[in-house]
Amino acid sequence: MRGQLTASQSELFAANRAAGGVAFDVQSIDGKTRLRNLHEHGSLRVRFPSPEGEGLSAMLVNTAGGVAGGDIFDIDITAGAHSKITLTTASAEKIYRSHGPNATINVALRVGDEACLAWVPQETILFDRGRVSRKIDIDLAETATLLLSEIVVFGRAAMEEAITQGSIVDRWRVRRGGKLVFAETVRLDGDIASKLGKPAIANGGVAVGTALIAPGNEAVVERIRTLQDSFAGEVGVSCWNGFAMARFCAQDAAAVRADMMVVLMQAGIAPLPRVWLQ
Repeated sequence: MRGQLTASQSELFAANRAAGGVAFDVQSIDGKTRLRNLHEHGSLRVRFPSPEGEGLSAMLVNTAGGVAGGDIFDIDITAGAHSKITLTTASAEKIYRSHGPNATINVALRVGDEACLAWVPQETILFDRGRVSRKIDIDLAETATLLLSEIVVFGRAAMEEAITQGSIVDRWRVRRGGKLVFAETVRLDGDIASKLGKPAIANGGVAVGTALIAPGNEAVVERIRTLQDSFAGEVGVSCWNGFAMARFCAQDAAAVRADMMVVLMQAGIAPLPRVWLQ
């Protein structure tokens, strides 16, 4: 049947799947954050631009050029006590059409005492019939600071690409002092287009985003809300249990990206990576 693979074709695709991983830790030395250990394998790499004051910036690069069904990527990062690290990606990550299996992305972040970690990758773009399962597990010390943001785009509207079928599972778990304090799993599969059209999901939007800020309180929320008239899409902000969260939804990716930039800058935790400003 058209669109289905034979057994031999499936074996061929499986043998050519990409796998990659990056694991590193940073520490504070004389008040400046520096790389301590680094391990890379497969098609995933990390590059460190010139040190910026007390902190350090890192840029993840997927040399495979995108993510396809069956690919597996692992990211493991530790920020030692008093260190400051900002992580982003060289470009938007593209999740291409799959002939069956999910792509798998595993992210583990650990943030030590008085350390600050900002995870601010560029957009994840899901192509039609793309399939991805992503896990983000975060362990925070009691006095750690976290800025976590993700944007998901369902097809590239500017290229007249529409997404109908596909699957995305996004699982976030945050622990502070070893105790689970935040847990969320988002799942969209099957006829994604019709689900995004529902008012309770995206009301026809094709780009969504989330920013999680810890510690976060009413003061952080109010700073963000003062700019609500400038937002290009829908943005909701709230706080609870020491966290602040912003949710984003818009009819195009550019609007969500612009709104996310406003929130990240207003949060005041870490400067935006240079690639966001280009």
